[in-house]
Amino acid sequence: MAEEYSSSRQYIADVNARLKDLEEKQRLLKDRALLIGQNLIETKETTFQEVQELKKSILILKEESLKIKEFLQRISEQISEFARKEELMILQRQFDIFRGYD
Repeated sequence: MAEEYSSSRQYIADVNARLKDLEEKQRLLKDRALLIGQNLIETKETTFQEVQELKKSILILKEESLKIKEFLQRISEQISEFARKEELMILQRQFDIFRGYD
């Protein structure tokens, strides 16, 4: 009977030790899961902020691109007008030359 009692106590002690081990493992897993969740949230927040900054930069670049496009369009219009003025000046000089021979 003493052996049965000792065997039962040993069995209960083993069960308690296993239970404590399982509880410790569960606590460690819970802590890890919380850390992973916290890191995930921090990563999401920083990524969101970076995406917002990139969106702002893209909008600024689009605006600058449009301004540059408009500027180049105005310059090309002025250049074509300048070319026409040059052509008119050449024609005027030729006309003056021919008028001089009369």
